[in-house]
Amino acid sequence: MRKKIVAGNWKMNMDLEEGIKLAQSVKDHFQGKGKSNAEVVLCSPYIHLSSLRGLLKDSGIEYGAQNCSSEPSGAFTGEISCSMIKSTGAAYVIIGHSERRTYYKEDDTLLNKKTTLALSKGLKVIFCCGEILPERESGKYFEVVKRQLETGLFTVSENDLNNVVIAYEPVWAIGTGLTATPDQAQEMHKYIRELLSGRYGKAVAEKTPVLYGGSCKASNAGELFSMPDVDGGLIGGASLKCEEFCAIVEAAK
Repeated sequence: MRKKIVAGNWKMNMDLEEGIKLAQSVKDHFQGKGKSNAEVVLCSPYIHLSSLRGLLKDSGIEYGAQNCSSEPSGAFTGEISCSMIKSTGAAYVIIGHSERRTYYKEDDTLLNKKTTLALSKGLKVIFCCGEILPERESGKYFEVVKRQLETGLFTVSENDLNNVVIAYEPVWAIGTGLTATPDQAQEMHKYIRELLSGRYGKAVAEKTPVLYGGSCKASNAGELFSMPDVDGGLIGGASLKCEEFCAIVEAAK
């Protein structure tokens, strides 16, 4: 059985004090409750990572970064390398989020370079894919996701894929109040699993987690997570509120 994962993407929110307070609240919520229904991951801005190391130690809650450099080290002012992220104790890094693709023009070739580097440095990758509204309306959404995965991700080895989580983001449903229906989410997640099967074989496809990342909240998480190929969520705005985020985690039964 695939494990459920709920990852909170704080985006560019929370100063250091606010982020520590939120992480502490999430930790406190699950402390003493036994094992959570899902693996919980907090993806914070870089400034929080070192602080989370001590705060989340032995809590069962993982943490990670929202991006990484495509270069291992060197004269790249303002960049943060995978080794730097790993040195904070972080387990995960998000690569290819729709906002990185849209605002910073990160293409599949660059994202492949980042993914390969992150995996080589011992980080787990949450690799994002998904279509924008015109691509959904024109019926090209399968084609778009296939290209993103084949170019951005499917060059990695089967062994490395064990450290990859795929997050499907219907970009038209992020921050818009729109949400893909459970059937729309399941349709794409099933397709992604078919692509995985075609590239790596059915056994690998069946154990690779595929998360939903498009305006998931406590009120719809249970229905979305009940779909057979939806293995949890990459949560944006709702991850900034402890009660809402923890309710989403608890919906991942």
